[in-house]
Amino acid sequence: MALSKLLITIGAPVVSAIVYVLCVGYRKRLRIYQLRKQGAMPDGWSWWFGHLLVLDKKLKKSPSDTNVFIAMGDMIDEHADTEYILMDYWPMYQPALMTFSPELAAQVSTKYDLPKPHYLEDSFKPIIGGPSLITMNDKQWKLWRSLFNTGFSASHMLSLVPSLVDSVDVFCEQLQKHVGKDVFPLDDMAMRLTLDIITKTTLDIDLEHQRSEHKLARALNTILDWHSFWDPRVLLNPFRRPVQWYYGRIIDLFIKEQLQKRFEEMQVERASLASDQLKKAKSVIALALEDYMAQNYQSDKQAYKGTKLDPEFATIAANQIRMFIFAGNDSTASTLVYAYHLLSKNPLVMARLRQEHDTVFGLNNSAGDRLRKDPALINQCRYTLAVIKETLRLFPPSSSLRDGVAGTSIVDAKGNLVPTGNLNVTIMHRFVHIHPRFWPQPLEFLPERWLVEPGHELYPKSVLTAYRPFEHGSRNCIAQTLVYNELRVALILTAPRFNIEPAYDEWDADSRSREGLFTRLMRSVDLKGEECKTVSGERAYQTTRSGAHPADRYPCRVSLA
Repeated sequence: MALSKLLITIGAPVVSAIVYVLCVGYRKRLRIYQLRKQGAMPDGWSWWFGHLLVLDKKLKKSPSDTNVFIAMGDMIDEHADTEYILMDYWPMYQPALMTFSPELAAQVSTKYDLPKPHYLEDSFKPIIGGPSLITMNDKQWKLWRSLFNTGFSASHMLSLVPSLVDSVDVFCEQLQKHVGKDVFPLDDMAMRLTLDIITKTTLDIDLEHQRSEHKLARALNTILDWHSFWDPRVLLNPFRRPVQWYYGRIIDLFIKEQLQKRFEEMQVERASLASDQLKKAKSVIALALEDYMAQNYQSDKQAYKGTKLDPEFATIAANQIRMFIFAGNDSTASTLVYAYHLLSKNPLVMARLRQEHDTVFGLNNSAGDRLRKDPALINQCRYTLAVIKETLRLFPPSSSLRDGVAGTSIVDAKGNLVPTGNLNVTIMHRFVHIHPRFWPQPLEFLPERWLVEPGHELYPKSVLTAYRPFEHGSRNCIAQTLVYNELRVALILTAPRFNIEPAYDEWDADSRSREGLFTRLMRSVDLKGEECKTVSGERAYQTTRSGAHPADRYPCRVSLA
């Protein structure tokens, strides 16, 4: 009798929990089933597995590390009439409304300014540590955005151009070492450059990572190697969380140490110097600290002495710096590599780029010295900026994710209302950027399209909505001026001196020669075929790694121009 009562006591809650889960699951599946009636759901949908099996089948036809969005290309073509697709990721993730329409993107990001999904913070936490501008909403986002606006202003970014030149000079030294030598991965070298730049910009410290690996870089790269925003094979690895926690703590302690050090320096300065004698802040975080201190220590200079930085402020500030380092290092590096890749395939564009540099800076390789003296010269390089914009159009490093809101609907190309409630809303930058209704010759690398006047055959229909590597609206990328500046400086100092050519054939041949005996045996009996190495004919396809880096880190050779 006692045993039966115990079983009933234990069993009732368990049965109730199971029934609850089944009911919730049924309601969610029923809603997705009803959404199919809108006609924008790709074929192959399953009540039990949504589109996961369809997506898995498509990914198997591509290289194993292909960016998942690129694998959806044929789905995009099949739904050109609605300009969005409804993807069901059950049971792993929330269903997503994925759009490649500039008009729908404008509604999502500007008209309704949909919030960031609440779970996005968990996805980014191993990399960023917690709340940051990329995941915050409402008042919290506005507060922190206002603190960093001054640090990323166009005028402040222009004042940092000499520092960018110093970093790119080291990059040139590293390229010089590879002239006429073996094949090497350019992506790794580019990431070392951009990490040095973003840490100088945000923390005013020189890691000298281009010359010797810094512990911050090693920790960040390890976290990224163990990370994925969608792949369950990575996310379910039991070792992922402890590894990422350990290296995340290394990053966190390093940044907080730098924050406290700068805060103490500013305390001493403000307590002992008149306001007109204070040193001008150079880093983004120093400018943010100035605003913070102005708000919290208005007149009492004695309050600065021996005061520790508020722990809550320090934690979130460290998260913001981690976010800047991640985004500023990762996506900028991949864009720089793709710029070199496209220039190598388009010699006429390279010739015009070099001609512009000769015109602005002369023929005596003095561009670096002249930029240090007159940073505004960077703005005369209009064709250089056009090359960068065209690179970002064809190889955008990311897409944009928002959270649907109950009661908020967007209007599709047919005039139908599309409810966003209980859906993720993804703006697929790659496909917005090659939308044939907006971009003449959309798949061609044509920097000239950024220099022609309205009415010209190359002029895009609506740049304001159809070009969005940094997104639009209030949540556009705060650091886009820095990105444009560092990419321009990199091309100005390297394009006249070096030829960078992809070396995938050599890389693939070398990889094949290093295959093990078992793999060669499997090939000899036709049990292992040739792995697909291209996506739509492109060997330097974008991969799943954050920032959509080129395949195999872009093996290349470098020679003197």
